[in-house]
Amino acid sequence: QVHLVESGGGLVQAGGSLRLSCAASGSVFNIVTMGWYRQAPGKPRELVATITSGSVRSYAGSVKGRFSISRDNDRNIMYLQMDSLKPEDTAVYYCNYKQATVTTLHDYWGQGTQVTVSS
Repeated sequence: QVHLVESGGGLVQAGGSLRLSCAASGSVFNIVTMGWYRQAPGKPRELVATITSGSVRSYAGSVKGRFSISRDNDRNIMYLQMDSLKPEDTAVYYCNYKQATVTTLHDYWGQGTQVTVSS
């Protein structure tokens, strides 16, 4: 089992910045990919950014150039630096770890942290 806890959300004005953190505990091994997702009211959850075990990063087009995903392997913490925030970035942000088992990938999710960007 992997337990994930997000922090760092809050209220910020458009153009501002926030840094989200995702702390992992438990059986944190064989993690293939880590990522951030978000869900706005009335919309499906969407992928924001991912980072693989080989540190390959990818971003949704809507955040590319503004958000940056990183991780601290020694502390088992993943970050999402969000700059030049826009009102449309308002959502609950979730971190996700994909753990490889013998037969499949298992998804772990955090409880989410609210990000609200005012115009």
